[in-house]
Amino acid sequence: MTAPEPKLYERVKSYLRQGIAAGSWKAGDRLPSEFELMERLGASRMTVHRAMRELSAEGVLVRVRGAGSFVKPPAPRSALLEIHDIAEDIARRGHAHRAEILALAPRRAGRERAAEFGVSPAAALFHSEILHFENEVPVQLEERFVSPAFAPAYLAQDFQAFTPNRYLQTIAPPEEVEHVIHAAPASPRVAGLLRLAPPEPCLYLLRRTWGKEGLVTRSVFIHPGGRYSLGSRYRPADFQARPG
Repeated sequence: MTAPEPKLYERVKSYLRQGIAAGSWKAGDRLPSEFELMERLGASRMTVHRAMRELSAEGVLVRVRGAGSFVKPPAPRSALLEIHDIAEDIARRGHAHRAEILALAPRRAGRERAAEFGVSPAAALFHSEILHFENEVPVQLEERFVSPAFAPAYLAQDFQAFTPNRYLQTIAPPEEVEHVIHAAPASPRVAGLLRLAPPEPCLYLLRRTWGKEGLVTRSVFIHPGGRYSLGSRYRPADFQARPG
């Protein structure tokens, strides 16, 4: 008995996999569009679309809304135990960083933030929201609340020239840092900003830092789950065990 002929969408997948393996498309390269593949392979749009969708689910490529499909590089990794600067991480990978400022203004603390910072709900905190790009692909949405007492000139900074992290480190290194990570679906707004293809999840990293005066920053970093990873390698002896 002869083996069954592979389905058309499997042929498209095989064509793309072979091209990637042969180096025709390298990590980060944009793949031909669905229309280009239709003409090149004589396949229907439904067939090509299914092949691309399955390769995306298998982690071979990443689809960025409005930009196309790209060969998926190894997910960049940022350390958990240290406070790294995303612009420096991107530069170390030989890529270009760009920041888009979405918000930079005073904001009323409200009940929840007031309890964290030890201020009244009517007190003003400095608030920023910044979208970070790596080679023009969005990789992180950063939101920060900063104590004005700790960084009184925060709102006057040019965060397109340098990151908030770099600026805050020049004031004083934190006395204590807390990191909490969870995965969750993106809101429609976050999905739009990060160009996510549903149902791609997000990694949420909450970072709180304390100085001598108490809590000084509260930050949330949102990463596309398929384009970013968080991890670290360290010697347990380098860290003193603390209760709790």
